[in-house]
Amino acid sequence: MKENYVIGVDFGTDSVRSVLVNADNGKEISSSVFYYPRWKKGLYNDASINQFRQHPQDYIDGITHTINECLADISENDRKNVVAISVDTTGSTPIAVNKEGVALSLLPEFSENPNAMFILWKDHTSVGEAKEINAHAEKFDTNYLKYVGGVYSSEWFWSKILHISRIDEKVRDAAYTWVEHCDWIPFVLTGGQSADSLKRGVCAAGHKGLWAEEFKGYPPEEFFVTLDPILKGQVEKLGIDTHSSSHSVGNLSAEWAEQLGLSTQVKVGAGAFDCHMGAVGGEIEPYYLSKVMGTSTCDILVVPGELSITVEGICGQVNGSVIPGMTGLEAGQSAFGDAYAWFKNLLTWPLKQLFGEDDEQVKLAEDKLIPLLSEKASPVKPKASHPLAIDWLNGRRTPYANQNLKAAFFDLNLSTDVILLYRSVVESTCFGAKKIVECFVDQNIPVKGIIALGGVAKKSPFVMQMMSDILNMPIRVHRSEQTCALGAAMFAAVVGGVYTDVETAMKAMGQGFDIEYKPNAENVGIYAQRYAKYNELSELLEKNIYHV
Repeated sequence: MKENYVIGVDFGTDSVRSVLVNADNGKEISSSVFYYPRWKKGLYNDASINQFRQHPQDYIDGITHTINECLADISENDRKNVVAISVDTTGSTPIAVNKEGVALSLLPEFSENPNAMFILWKDHTSVGEAKEINAHAEKFDTNYLKYVGGVYSSEWFWSKILHISRIDEKVRDAAYTWVEHCDWIPFVLTGGQSADSLKRGVCAAGHKGLWAEEFKGYPPEEFFVTLDPILKGQVEKLGIDTHSSSHSVGNLSAEWAEQLGLSTQVKVGAGAFDCHMGAVGGEIEPYYLSKVMGTSTCDILVVPGELSITVEGICGQVNGSVIPGMTGLEAGQSAFGDAYAWFKNLLTWPLKQLFGEDDEQVKLAEDKLIPLLSEKASPVKPKASHPLAIDWLNGRRTPYANQNLKAAFFDLNLSTDVILLYRSVVESTCFGAKKIVECFVDQNIPVKGIIALGGVAKKSPFVMQMMSDILNMPIRVHRSEQTCALGAAMFAAVVGGVYTDVETAMKAMGQGFDIEYKPNAENVGIYAQRYAKYNELSELLEKNIYHV
C-alpha cells in the first residue's frame, strides 16, 4: 500500500521551515529551516521608525532550500507519493506586484527599494493611516470595521498600502495590485502569470483586508476613494472571491516541479496566516484558546457555525478562516518573545561593545542569558511591592488595537535588581494574555482552556507556569515543535485528497500534548491583586499620556 506524503511550509519572522509529513499517520519524515540572509543582516529595516521589510528573494531561496532538503531524505520513488503543498505566513505582510503578479522588488529598478518589498506584520510605519481609516469608517451607515473588532490597525493591509502609496510615487505607479504573502507564495508555486488570476485566501482577506460575506466582498470603491483618491481602482483588482485553506489553487508548475524534483500533479493549497494553520496543527477545539507564542502571540478561538454577534476589540472574526464550517476569532499581542529579546539585548549591549559581537564568550552569554534569568526568577514569590510593567513595547494588538501605545515600568527603586525587572517583563506579557481572555469572556464567548504552541511554550516552563497562575487556568502545551508547519501539512492532506475535511486530518495526523501546567494556588491571589494594579496603571497611561 502506497504512503501519501505532504509538505507544510511555515514562513516565520526570521526564517522559513518546511516539514515532510506522512499524511496517513502524521509522522514527520524530515524538516529544514532557512534563515533569511537579508533579514539577518538587518537590511531594509529601521527600528527607530518601526520599519520592517523583507525581500521576496529570501522567501524564494528559502522555500527552494528547505523543500529540497526535506525531500533529500526520501527516495525518488517516494517523491512520486507527495500529493500536496500548503503554506502559511506571517500577516498582514503585503507587497506590491505588477500586472503579471511579479513582486516589484524582484525587478531590477526596485531591487533595493524597501517600499517595494514585503511590509512585515510588525511594521508600524502606517499608524497615521490606521487612525485615518478608523475615523473615516465612522462616516458610513454600514460599519465596515465590525468584523475586525471595530478598530483597524497599522499592522494590517489597507493601512500599509495607503502609507506606501503616499510616500513612494514610483512604487504606487508601478503597482497593479497588492498581495498578501500567504497568497503570493501559492501563486508563485503554481506558475501564476497574471495578477488577475491570483486566488486570495479568506483568512487574510477577512482578518486584515475588510472582506466579509455580509458586504459581498470588500467595502465598496466609495469607501476607499473618499478615504484617499490615491486608492482608486485598488479594491476592484482584489476581486470578490476568497478561498478557505482546504481549497486547491492549482498544481505545481513545471518550473517548480523541476526545481524540487516533484510532479506537476502535486496540488498547492490556498494560503493562510501562521497562527491559523498553527491552531489546526495544535489540534484546536471549539472554545479553547490556541496561543501561538513566538516573537508576538496570535490567539485563535473557533466557534461552531456562525456567530450571531460581532466581537469587539479583536483582530477579526471570519467564517472558515481556521476550519471550514466554524467561525475563526483572532486576537494577539504585538510583543511577546520580542519583549524578552529586547530585555536580553539591553543586558548584552555593553558586552558586545567591550568585546565585540563575534566574541565566543559574548555569544555564549547571549544564548544563556534568558534561561539563566528564568532559572533565578522562577523560585521568587510574587509580592505587591515588586516592580510592575506594562507590555506595550510594540504597541497593543488586543484588545482594541493601538500601536501608538508605549510600554512603561512602575515601582522601581535602588533595590530593584535584574531578576525582579525580568520578572516584571514576563508578568506583563502574561497580564496581556489575561486581557485577551477577558475580552472574549466579557462578550459571552467562553474560554474553556488554553492550548499553547510555539517556541516560548516549548522552551520556557517559567513563563508558562506564571501564565497559568495569572490566568488561573490550566495550559496544555502541544507536543509538536513545528505546529504551524504541521498545520499546513494537515491542510495539504485535505487539498491532496487524503482526507475529506480538516477535522479528520487533525485526528489522524495530530501529535497530542506533552505537558500541562496547572495554577499554583499560592500565587493566584497575589497575581490577581497585581493584575488589578496593571489595569489601573495601563488605563492611566492610555488615557492621560498616550491618548490618540
